[in-house]
Amino acid sequence: MGISAKLLGENEQLVMSMRTHWKIMIGPVLLLLATVVAAVIVVALIPASEYQQWIRIGLVAIAVIGALVYAIWPLLTWLASTYAVTDRRIITRHGVITRTGRDIPLTRVNDVSSERGLLDRMLGCGTLVIWSAGEQGKVVLPDVPQVEKVQRTLSELVFAREADDDEVPERRRVT
Repeated sequence: MGISAKLLGENEQLVMSMRTHWKIMIGPVLLLLATVVAAVIVVALIPASEYQQWIRIGLVAIAVIGALVYAIWPLLTWLASTYAVTDRRIITRHGVITRTGRDIPLTRVNDVSSERGLLDRMLGCGTLVIWSAGEQGKVVLPDVPQVEKVQRTLSELVFAREADDDEVPERRRVT
């Protein structure tokens, strides 16, 4: 897992790369299992008739379409959604057919916070909230694995960048 090297700038270092937490796949997996079990039971219970084969084929087709829409598509979406942190920016990419991306320079980050509910704490994930000085202002990244570690790493990178900026001597005006 990771982002493509072509997304990184010259001398830019990848600090961490992750996919959204696997918890978002619990519902689709349970739905897939329920669909398969229900389809097998219903197909087995169809009474014998001259249309039995066509009814079975129709029910299996409906089950396959349901599985594609409610289980396989969310899996593909999950696989295609990534978050990455480099020494210069935060990179987000989402989407299977149409890719949507956002890059937030660390120099624009004002605040990094996290939100964790009970289930999030049990599973080790949470929502990362990034306040930036850009047009969008607030960026919310849901279901970030190890959100506290990511928050700490981002804060360290932002503070290190601010310290580097403070060390640069101010230019004197020539009058």
